[in-house]
Amino acid sequence: MTSQNSVLKGVFLVALGATTYGMLATFVKMAYSEGYTTAEVTTSQFIYGILGILAINLFQRIKNKNKPAVKASRKNVFNLMLAGTSLGMTSLFYYLAVKYIPVSIGIVLLMQTVWMGVLLEMILEKKLPSKQKVIAVLIVLFGTVLATNIINNDIELDWRGLVWGMLAAASFTTTMFTANSVATEISSAQRSLYMLLGGAVIVFSFAFATQVTAFNMEIFLKWGIVLSLFGTIIPPLLMTAGFPLTGIGLGSIVSALELPVSVMMAYVLLNEKVIFSQWVGIVLIILAIIIMNVNFKSKK
Repeated sequence: MTSQNSVLKGVFLVALGATTYGMLATFVKMAYSEGYTTAEVTTSQFIYGILGILAINLFQRIKNKNKPAVKASRKNVFNLMLAGTSLGMTSLFYYLAVKYIPVSIGIVLLMQTVWMGVLLEMILEKKLPSKQKVIAVLIVLFGTVLATNIINNDIELDWRGLVWGMLAAASFTTTMFTANSVATEISSAQRSLYMLLGGAVIVFSFAFATQVTAFNMEIFLKWGIVLSLFGTIIPPLLMTAGFPLTGIGLGSIVSALELPVSVMMAYVLLNEKVIFSQWVGIVLIILAIIIMNVNFKSKK
């Protein structure tokens, strides 16, 4: 019974993390509508995010002063910051994507990590994917055609948004692989901090190169805290706490909640039009994630 309770707790934590992250792009789009730039949005998010994770690390250090945590070595710090660059790229590419295309399309493009992950796994492990994964990839591709509504000729999608969206998916795939394999012996709060610092290098470099007007400091009061909470603080903490309790398979299925939540938020707050065939596509993508993570072999 205790084991069942811990799994339920894990499901709740992962679901809450995915739901929180699913709301993020809508808030970014709302910030854009008020005239803020991508550089201002990402910079404020990462600065508050780093401050928030620093505070969490400090709290954990005070709480566990009699039992000090494993300290990160120089190699750990370097590897995590290097891995964090893909985190920064994911935020940048995703936010640039939703600047040109609807949020409901942007999140579908981000979900292309399903087949990109299978492809990367095939390259790294040098072996063909299972039939189960191939079927899941085909369902994702068909679901994407429906969810992006590209078969409907009266809707034109800006090619810049599509390119940025696919780049976001590629960098997110890299982030997922590195986040689960780099310096796992240190605390998740320490790992989050160094990955955020690595991401900040990319974000700040982008801001320095692209911000031609004076930086609007009001972003820190208006959207910065919200974006950091929903993008860089709450989701990673909930996910890292929930995944060990659910396991990767069940956790991945539950985290797919991010997709319908993101579309629903865009529908309610941004009045984005989402037709029936797009909902069918979204359901198919979630179904593919379930197929990839469920073990269909009967236990003897």
